[in-house]
This record gives sequence, structure tokens and C-alpha cells, in this order.
Amino acid sequence: MDLKEHQDGESARCLTGAPGGAIFKVAVTTLGCKVNQCESAGITAAIAARGMALVPFEAEADCYIINTCTVTGKTDSQSRQLIRRAIRRNPAALILVTGCYAQRAPEEIVRIPGVRIVAGNAEKATLIDLIEQAATDPGPQVRVGDIAGEKGFATPGATVFPEHTRAFLKIQDGCDAFCTYCIVPAARGRSRSLPEAEVAQRISALAGQGFREVVLTGIHLGVYGRDLTPPGDLTALVQKIAAARPVERLRLSSIEPREVTDALLALMDRPGILCRHLHIPLQSGDDGILAAMHRNYDRVFFRNLIVKIRGSLPDLAIGIDVMTGFPGETDAAFGNTLQLVEELPIAYLHVFPYSQRPGTPAAELPNQISEEEKKRRALLLRKLGTAKRRAFAEPFLGRELTVLIEGKEEAATGLFTGFSDNYIPVAVRGNVDANQIVRVRPQSFRNGRLLAEVIHG
Repeated sequence: MDLKEHQDGESARCLTGAPGGAIFKVAVTTLGCKVNQCESAGITAAIAARGMALVPFEAEADCYIINTCTVTGKTDSQSRQLIRRAIRRNPAALILVTGCYAQRAPEEIVRIPGVRIVAGNAEKATLIDLIEQAATDPGPQVRVGDIAGEKGFATPGATVFPEHTRAFLKIQDGCDAFCTYCIVPAARGRSRSLPEAEVAQRISALAGQGFREVVLTGIHLGVYGRDLTPPGDLTALVQKIAAARPVERLRLSSIEPREVTDALLALMDRPGILCRHLHIPLQSGDDGILAAMHRNYDRVFFRNLIVKIRGSLPDLAIGIDVMTGFPGETDAAFGNTLQLVEELPIAYLHVFPYSQRPGTPAAELPNQISEEEKKRRALLLRKLGTAKRRAFAEPFLGRELTVLIEGKEEAATGLFTGFSDNYIPVAVRGNVDANQIVRVRPQSFRNGRLLAEVIHG
């Protein structure tokens, strides 16, 4: 540690009042999407840089940071539970709540006894300063700005992702789509992009830390670069990264149907670092519901897109998101969704019951669906998703796959787990270790994953 780092660390411990001059301990926990996880990784890096100690959220800490999500009512509730858990663990601790729930409902959170600071999404870049300032301003504080007017991309970079072998790099934030069910634009603001040069620098830094795979992520990833001067483009960015080959694998997170371009598919058809995997939200297979959601495609467009992708890239995994119980979703409308999903050659699906979000147009629509019916429909889709995963994975039995090993499952089984480049979960037998990319040959399919042997030579 150099002198400047030492001084910063001492300043942090002094200002935040760790007892007996002990090192100041901070615990961070995260709810929600990969973007939130990226931001928490940046927060933990900033904490370490100031000389504070990171401890598990289950440990006693001097400060707890809860990075919240507000995409559903359930995540709001989970966020409150985590806040109260931290307060019970150490009533004297500084409790700092940030993230999307904090951005959307700061006054609701600051009323929880024991919460000291509520910080918005734009304020995440200054959390460590807020912690230090709390020593001289002990009362509850709300530091939440107008996210709608935010134009900067101030998220701190991260090169450490504890317990992960793949790194997530946020290159885009915010959303301009305003789907009628979604609170995210209110919590994240307008679309903003990380400049290309900075993307390249951060991927190189992640590679330097030993990561073999980087996942490009964003709130609305497919519109990356449109706000830059001069304007950029996701496909052009991916092409440049693929040509430079800074890491062994590059993966994309969720991308909207109309943003899957022929040029992007052509990149995925070439040997290289770009993984054969796309996650494309469907939300509903009924045209009336799609229109009410303010989605910009219909079921025929979506079907044709998926069939086209799998026709040209048969080994590419396609995952989809599906929502059940949107207001006005009749039995017939849900039947249309179920039928379309049955027809689609997809690899897996994520199912979400609709959650009524105050402040969104859908929350005011008539014919809200009961929670019981939402759950019933979600169960039907999840059962279908289990069958889809098996149907996609089994044709790879006996074929060679490359797998990034993430870790050991259990000492008793001796199996290591990871994902193929086309996102099939694989359990591997053999002499391997975490963070290796190995060649394997699957022998069977069990419990939602392939079981494989390492190929030697």
C-alpha cells in the first residue's frame, strides 16, 4: 500500500468511527439484474481502494450497503427484508440503501428506523464519500437526484467479481422504450452508453485480472452507442472487440427482438470469441397483449426471427423472457403465448408473473389478473421450459463442447460445473479446476444439465 492509499484508509476509519481505531468493515449485498451486480462490483472496488475491509453480508460490519431492485413488488419486499436484517445484525452500523428501489421510493425507505443514507443510482459513484461524510452528518439523509436528466455514465469500473469466473461489464444504462409494465426508465433514466475506448480499456483490465469470459450488459443493450458523438452501434463494437480478442469468450446479455441484426448474426457464425448465445425477450405471444405492453413487434415477427436464427445457426442457444398475467390477459391470450412458446426452437425460458408497479400505465389498466392465476400460468410455462432445455441439450450428447469451469459442485460427487459457449449447463468429470476452459464430450443429460468427460489430447 502506498502512502496515499494508507492516508485514504486512515481517513475512512476516522471519519466513519470504527471502534478502537480498528479497520472499518463494510458489507455489500445486491438484488436484481446483472447491471446492478456490475455496479456493486465497482462499489466494492472503491471500498477496497479506500482501505476499508470488505466482509460478508452475514458478518457484523460497521456499514451495510444494500443495492436494491424494484422491478417487482417482490423485489421491493426482499430489499426491505435485507435492510432490516442488516439493522438487526448491528443496530449501530451505518445502513446505506441504494439502487433502483432507493431511486424510486427514497422517502419510503428512509422511514425505516435505522436507515442512515438513501442514495440514488447516479449517486453510486460517490457512495464512499457519503459514508465518510456521515460522521459529521449523522441524521438520516436522502441523496437521490433527478435520474431523468442524468446524462453521464459515472459507474465505477470493476475488475473483481467475487466467486465468479466470468466478468460482467456494463456498457449501457437507462431505457427509452417505456413499456407500459416497466418501472425501470423511472429508476434508471434515459439511455446512456460507455464510450468505445473505455469499453476496450475495461475489458483489457478484466482480462488482466484473469477473467476468461466477459459479458456485455446493459438495461437496453441493443441501443448501445446511439447517444454517443459520433453515434456508435452494438454490432460495430462487438466486431472490434472480437477482432482484438482481449479475452477468450465474449457474451451478450439480453437484446430486444428488433435489435438482433443480420450483421450481428454473421459475427456469431464466424469462429472466434463471440459466444453462440442470445437472450431475446418475448413477454407475450398474443398480439393484443404485446400492443398493450407497448412492445414493437408481433408474434409472427418473433416466430420468424427465432426460426431464422436457428435455421442459420442451429447450435446457437436462444433464451426468452415470458410474462404471465398482464392486465387483460384472457385464457385465450395466454393460450396464444403457450402455443407460440411450444412451437419455438428455444433453449430455455425465464418466466415472470406480472407485478403491478405504481406509476406505470399498466398499473391503471382494468381486468387485473389474480395472483393465483398468474402463478398457475407461470407454472405451465416453467414446465414447458424444463422440456425445452432438455430438447436443446440432448442433441449435443457425444459431441465436443468447450466449457468454462466455474467451480466444484460437491466433494462427494467430484463433479465440476460450468457452461458451454452456447450456454448449456454442464457437470464435468475429470482433472480440471475453476476458471479453465476445457474440451468435453457429454455422455448423458440429468437434472437439467449435461454430464460430460474431459477430452484429453
